[in-house]
Amino acid sequence: MLKSLFIQNYVLIDSLDIRFSDSFTVITGETGAGKSIILGALSLVLGQRADTRSVKSGEDKCVIEAVFDISPYQLEPFFRENELEYEPETCILRRELFASGKTRTFVNDSPAALTVVKELGNRLIDIHSQHQNLLLADTKFQLRVVDVMAQNEPLLLAYRKEYARYQSVKKELAGMQERAARSRQDEEYIRFQLQQLEESKLLEGELEALEEEQDVLSHAEEIKAALYKIAGLLNGDERGGLLYIREALATAEALERYYPDVKETAERLRTAYIDLHDLAAEIDVRKEDIDSNPERLQWVNERLDTLYSLLQKHRLSTVGELIALRETYRRQLSEIDSSDEQLKALSAQQEASRQALLKQASLLSGQRRKAAAHISSQLINSLAHLGMPHTRFRIDFAGKAEPESDGMDDVRFLFSANKNGELERVAQTASGGEISRLMLCIKAMIAGFTALPAIIFDEVDMGVSGDIADKMGGIMRELAAKMQVIAITHLPQIASKGKEHYFVYKQDTTEHTLTQIRRLTPAERIKEVARMLSGATLTEASIANARELLQL
Repeated sequence: MLKSLFIQNYVLIDSLDIRFSDSFTVITGETGAGKSIILGALSLVLGQRADTRSVKSGEDKCVIEAVFDISPYQLEPFFRENELEYEPETCILRRELFASGKTRTFVNDSPAALTVVKELGNRLIDIHSQHQNLLLADTKFQLRVVDVMAQNEPLLLAYRKEYARYQSVKKELAGMQERAARSRQDEEYIRFQLQQLEESKLLEGELEALEEEQDVLSHAEEIKAALYKIAGLLNGDERGGLLYIREALATAEALERYYPDVKETAERLRTAYIDLHDLAAEIDVRKEDIDSNPERLQWVNERLDTLYSLLQKHRLSTVGELIALRETYRRQLSEIDSSDEQLKALSAQQEASRQALLKQASLLSGQRRKAAAHISSQLINSLAHLGMPHTRFRIDFAGKAEPESDGMDDVRFLFSANKNGELERVAQTASGGEISRLMLCIKAMIAGFTALPAIIFDEVDMGVSGDIADKMGGIMRELAAKMQVIAITHLPQIASKGKEHYFVYKQDTTEHTLTQIRRLTPAERIKEVARMLSGATLTEASIANARELLQL
């Protein structure tokens, strides 16, 4: 239930702190006094869209804070899922709106996303205004009423779980079909490219090795001549470098007998001689291995041309990338070749899910149709009590071609207020007063199933008066035995049914006009109900009539 509502710097409100009881509370006041302002503040704290014009003129921000007792309503899982602190007896929702346009929302003093606050607000209060009567024309709302009365929540949960699975498989199948169609369009191209890459017998590192071999083969004569020259300079018979080093080594070894310090020089000459001797032998072998080979050079050039052409064609820079592309083409063709089997398997999976979904939809539809007759009968009886004795009401069903998130039923509420009137859709035939009564009866019917802590009726008595208004007030009072009920009304018959009575009025100061609210005493209630009966001038008759309505 709503325990209290604190409003500061909101439109014409300076500061209000309203305490509510768990019974039937009525709020009255002159037109334009600010009843809708208070309701607007409550809507704001429950997550509705904010408007910077709501901040009181001259102030930086407005604050609205609502305190609820939610202990009987098993909301702890919601708080746990959204990482919010759970305070069942004093659940505090606060909204701060700044003149700059910035807004902040809190649940139990912890910052919370507006979407979370709005979802929580939907579980705490049903604000029923004149505009909500338009919901009666909404087939989604009509279907929701049937599901609530049929207690279909477990079936709906099972259906939606299967529906989500069906949609997932359906999406996966559509995606695979699209990819398969696109791949088949490219299949011939992919096969041709793969064949060309496979025929090329690509090897990692091949390009670099061939480029090096090409350089050698292209300059074979120059390389051979240079190696012969090096060999001659090292090991020539008349002027080779090794001859002179060997002679220098022999001279140093002879000098060692009477000049020991030359020993290190001799060792270095010996090492140099050995190294150069080995080098000369290696060059002798190499110069014999280098031969001009035009046939091999031609093959290398052709091979390089093939590799360069493939790299340019595919806009790649290495043979390794060409090999990776070849593997990609192989994988794509494998997928194309196996796509028919995969599509067949996924299609079977989709059909199985669809059949399971249709089975759930059938169970749901059966429960709805079963509940429809009871709903119609109960509504007709309730409306007869509200001065509509000839009401006829029927719920029509039509099947949908495809499953949707709420099942496969289209529901229509058909209504006639007259014995012989044609049954038509509610929005097409019911007057404003009839819709008000019909909506009140529906709200009263579903109240026991929705487990909402509170409901607020905002001037839903439009188009009714007298005895009918008195009976509508009686329904609200009976409803208050199941949940907290707050009614904003202009009708004395409804106001007199409340256990608590608040009066909204405007107060003029030297600088501002402010909206105020106060709880009426029994004596003040008599005067307020009398005013609602007779207008500004109170008479003894209106006072007596007020006492009678209030049973005082």
